[in-house]
Amino acid sequence: MQFRLKIALFSSLAAFSAMTFADDALKEGITPATDSSQIPAAAKLRKDTVVAGISEPQGIFNPYFFVNGWDENVTNVIFSRLIDWDSHGNLVPGLAQSWTVSPDNKVYTIKLRPDLTFSDGSPLTAKDVAFTLTVLYDPKYDGDTDITLANIAGGAEYKAGKADSVSGLKVIDPLTLQITTTQPGATTLAKIGGPVLSEAYYGKGYQRGNLDYLRTLHGKPLGNGPYVYDKYIPGQEIRFHANSHFYRGTPPTPRFIYRVTNPSTNFQLFQTGETDYDAFTSRPDDIEQLKLLGFANINLYGSSDYSKVEFNVRRPALQDVKVRQALIYGLDRQKLIDVVYQGYGKVAIEPIAPISWAYNPDGVNPYKYDPAQAKKLLDEAGWKPGSDGIRVKDGKRLELTLLASKKVLNDALIPIAKEDWQQIGVLLKPQVVDFNALMAQRKAGNYDLASFSTSTLNDPHDGVWDYYSTEAKESGYNNPQVDKLINEGNAVLDVAQRKPIYHQLYKVLADDPPVILLGYRQILSASSARVTGFKPDIYNGLTGSLPDVKIVK
Repeated sequence: MQFRLKIALFSSLAAFSAMTFADDALKEGITPATDSSQIPAAAKLRKDTVVAGISEPQGIFNPYFFVNGWDENVTNVIFSRLIDWDSHGNLVPGLAQSWTVSPDNKVYTIKLRPDLTFSDGSPLTAKDVAFTLTVLYDPKYDGDTDITLANIAGGAEYKAGKADSVSGLKVIDPLTLQITTTQPGATTLAKIGGPVLSEAYYGKGYQRGNLDYLRTLHGKPLGNGPYVYDKYIPGQEIRFHANSHFYRGTPPTPRFIYRVTNPSTNFQLFQTGETDYDAFTSRPDDIEQLKLLGFANINLYGSSDYSKVEFNVRRPALQDVKVRQALIYGLDRQKLIDVVYQGYGKVAIEPIAPISWAYNPDGVNPYKYDPAQAKKLLDEAGWKPGSDGIRVKDGKRLELTLLASKKVLNDALIPIAKEDWQQIGVLLKPQVVDFNALMAQRKAGNYDLASFSTSTLNDPHDGVWDYYSTEAKESGYNNPQVDKLINEGNAVLDVAQRKPIYHQLYKVLADDPPVILLGYRQILSASSARVTGFKPDIYNGLTGSLPDVKIVK
């Protein structure tokens, strides 16, 4: 089955709203297989191995250095978190058995489970947790985890070279770590509760300011999760075996493989039994194809992410808020979402998924499709139509390059945006690259527009801090009011007090947009009836249930 969109379908499909598809829509949750006798022979031959699909891993298998979500998925197989999330987004014990917080919300005392080990059998203690947090404060650390948001006492001094250790980290005994912070933070517990690195393995020769040696270990990870890394064959697969030292017990399935798939191959591989699990595009025809297989357990659930087109506001044309607003008004996002998701998605209004407690679109500009308003804003910004209809200002044409990866959403976005924006006088030049290249060009600032999806993670603070604060340097976006509201939202621990702060923040972001919000989607995945235990959710994905996955005998 080819998950590709035909341009000829756009006009007819776009005539329908998401409600058009609602009557026959699959309900959220698991729809069980109807005929397990249809399980492919190729799958039955794998007596001790479960295979899941994955897209574009890069081979950086360290939970604090990965550069894309697929490598993160791999690290989640190899590493366990100190503090975990349940399927509702609540923090729950992981490697930590319990924790307490002081009355002023500044001191955290973490108690580890007894007898923890890494997958090689070496002990996992509070010293390893302290080492992990110290590495994150190293001045040369350049990964995505911003531990400075935890405000651990002495962390800034260590990072600046003014201290030999992080004073706020105190190992009480092998099972107890006390962490003192300088101020309360809503996300502190989650920030300090990540995966734990072995000091004996990752800390050999560690000196502040030198993390180059760690990069040599990205392809040789040592963790403490349900499975142990065996081998990565680029472009093909990643192999693991069950961790006999896993704190929850040895997983029942001896071997696990991530098979590299893509939207044009994943259904065929699942259909023939070469994979036991994969994610698919949430569209009626895809769902119907999966139902017809008979052996597919189909799972549909709301996503924690949203798709967007990011503005590089360092570009002169995009520094003008009226140009950015015009591009949003001038793009028929409802048509895009109808074409791509056909009832299993909706236009995004805020940079937070609807499942979040922070979501509240009331009072936020929805930017409904309005090409007349788009033209008016461009006129006001001084961009006048040229002889061929493309707008010109100071002798320069309004031409924008869009970086996009190869995926179904972008297959639809590119022709729709190209046509819609040409009607308002903007020439779009799409550049389709693989996801890793897109992220590299984005990091280097070599783009006008970039299309990708963003997870809102487990707290609304993380999503806005990572992309819309002044610290998010890739796009050059800078709004002091946004920074102020982001900081206020993280300084309060009570959700009821945080809600109005985020509601105000989303209004400001709508008025001074750093991105074009595209859509929210539902996630469609399927697992073969030959296995049980797959219960992916928005907070833990596939890997949260991996320790319980069994092959049906």
